[in-house]
Amino acid sequence: MYDDIFDKIKMQKLQDLLREHNKTITSAESCTGGLIASMITELSGSSDIFNGAIVSYSNEIKMQELNVKNDNLDNFGAVSIEVVNDMLNGSINKFNADFSIATSGIAGPTGATKNKPVGTVVIGIGSKVHGNHIEIYHFNGDRKSVQIQAAKTSFKKFLLFFEKTLDK
Repeated sequence: MYDDIFDKIKMQKLQDLLREHNKTITSAESCTGGLIASMITELSGSSDIFNGAIVSYSNEIKMQELNVKNDNLDNFGAVSIEVVNDMLNGSINKFNADFSIATSGIAGPTGATKNKPVGTVVIGIGSKVHGNHIEIYHFNGDRKSVQIQAAKTSFKKFLLFFEKTLDK
């Protein structure tokens, strides 16, 4: 189903690496709406490396389920490095995972502001041991296209991040 997003060979490689090193992953998703979690669980045996995920579309759920700080939401907005950092930490703690992928963005067509146009997505990769790495991206296209690009970029970034942690 997701072959056009992230091929199964790369997903299998990622899952095999996590298994080999006895590591787990989770996700905390807003604009991708569970797409990342769905892609992980598409492969049989993913329960070895994946305990669960949170789709925290509303700010209330971000605060309740992921311990996102209200001050960060008020001061920086849901689509911010600060909120994604909280989402990473909250999901790692909630699911006792070694790694997390978090996304928050504006998939469109509504929701844009002057400083955060449609296609703005904050993607974070987090680790209990190696800290969090968060970047802001700007994708083009319609809502579905932005979601797919965000999910695809998330996995590419995670694979690079995870492979680097193996060297340490």
